[in-house]
Amino acid sequence: MKKTTYIYNGITGVSSLLLLLFSAFIISCNGQQTENKQQSNDTDSRTSLKDIPLQKTQPLKNEYSSPFLQPTIDVPISEFVRRIFQDKSGNLWFGTNGDGVARYNGKSLDYFSINEGFGGVAVRGIIEDNDGNIWFGTERGITKFNGSSFINFTEKDGLNNNNVWSLFVDSKGIIWIGTLEGINLFDGQKFTSFTLPESKPDYNRGITSAKIVHSIMEDSKNTMWFGTNEGAYYYDGKSLFNLSETDGLCNNAVNDILEDKNGNIWFATHYGGVCYWDGKSFTKIATKERENSTEVWSLFEDTAGKIWFPIESFGVYRYNGTIATNYNEKDGLKSGAIQSIFEDNEGRIWLGGYMGLFRFDGTSFYSVSQNGILKE
Repeated sequence: MKKTTYIYNGITGVSSLLLLLFSAFIISCNGQQTENKQQSNDTDSRTSLKDIPLQKTQPLKNEYSSPFLQPTIDVPISEFVRRIFQDKSGNLWFGTNGDGVARYNGKSLDYFSINEGFGGVAVRGIIEDNDGNIWFGTERGITKFNGSSFINFTEKDGLNNNNVWSLFVDSKGIIWIGTLEGINLFDGQKFTSFTLPESKPDYNRGITSAKIVHSIMEDSKNTMWFGTNEGAYYYDGKSLFNLSETDGLCNNAVNDILEDKNGNIWFATHYGGVCYWDGKSFTKIATKERENSTEVWSLFEDTAGKIWFPIESFGVYRYNGTIATNYNEKDGLKSGAIQSIFEDNEGRIWLGGYMGLFRFDGTSFYSVSQNGILKE
């Protein structure tokens, strides 16, 4: 099997220029992503990183200024931070919507994109396998980072489609990959297919298909869950079942699925907000809503058992089991388009979306810039 391998020498990478404009943000919020032409294979597959300092863009005026930095040096991590993940070594990874991935090791912030051998520029999933390898799902396939090298896998290696939208590693170490053409399983050697019923493409969301899988999750009973445009499917190892609006699901367009500490299954939907299923019935969480749709891109449970989720145009919510508390611009959260929420090993809450990266101190939200993350 062909694999493209790039050597990483552990030296600071070069930041991609922040090329995404506000129009690109509007496109990405509708599920669209400008596709880049596949990298040519005519060049040497081994690309060494150069020992040069982290490249900074010009200051973006005062729009992104954090409260603890000088505006003249306050540059966002990226125009759009789409995924946040912490590996077993404590490194924080920030997947962007056009600048590849950034890694914060506690001291330095390193950027990896096409020029550094990373597989794509839009990162839609980040996971870590049982051997400590970090995997990334991008618009150009999946990328494995083993601590020293990037290894990219594409359709040429057996992946059913390069446009990856979800990524999960199950309790057996199998990697599940949701793409525009359905689901692939990868055991480290070969790709196999897992078939779901086709759904109706949702052209309101830009890039779509009858087989797109927006999210993959394994619950505490080892049941696999899949978010699609026709509701949620779950597979118990023998049979496949569907939950949809006819069963009480708040909306069929499922963006994310989460199991909480009590065993409830939560659903973030694209047009109907958030609801959870206790195995018998659905409960919808009351939130602010728009007339045309209520977009929710992700779900996260913190160590205290509170459920966090963003709602497009209305900031984020934190649900304590009884009340859903809303946080927005009045609390310092400048972005109305958050897509990811994450709690690190030190209990710090991070949020990523349009306008970059944010932190929550328990009361207020703060913008975190390229320089700010280094000054913590």
